[in-house]
Amino acid sequence: MTSPDLEASRMANAGLRQKSELVLAGLVLGLGIFVIAGTAGITAAGSAIGLGPRFFPFLVGGALIIVGGCYIADVLRGGRGDPEESEDVDESAGSDWRAVALVGGVFLGFALLLDLLGFIVAGALLFAGVAWALGARGLPRTMAVAVVLSLGSYLIFVKGMGVTLPAGILEGVI
Repeated sequence: MTSPDLEASRMANAGLRQKSELVLAGLVLGLGIFVIAGTAGITAAGSAIGLGPRFFPFLVGGALIIVGGCYIADVLRGGRGDPEESEDVDESAGSDWRAVALVGGVFLGFALLLDLLGFIVAGALLFAGVAWALGARGLPRTMAVAVVLSLGSYLIFVKGMGVTLPAGILEGVI
């Protein structure tokens, strides 16, 4: 048997949990609406294959709206997220704020260096920096993968979709 105080505490926690999940679901839905509204203002010609710079933001925004709407419906019908049950999770370990700060610094550095160095170089530094902050070791391999990812992203967006990205120090080379 449970005491009335314990039962009241469980009910209060369930109500707070539902409210927090509704807030998260609303944020996902709102982000989707924000992305769609921001994308609607982009004016650019489509590429030769018919995909312009608005395609992927519309795709992501639409997916966010669908996921947010489904999440809201699920929470209102009584669904709730299950806690982590992986066997290799140490619940007593705290958050790794060092990694969070490093990733935040890498993103800030990317934003500051993008116009100066260009997308390829700044993107490679971004990919390598995030990998390093999250525990990757073996700098040569990490940098090689980062350069391939950055160059591939640049070529897909610039050549494939006609999006203008800053070339920076590689102006005229690519």
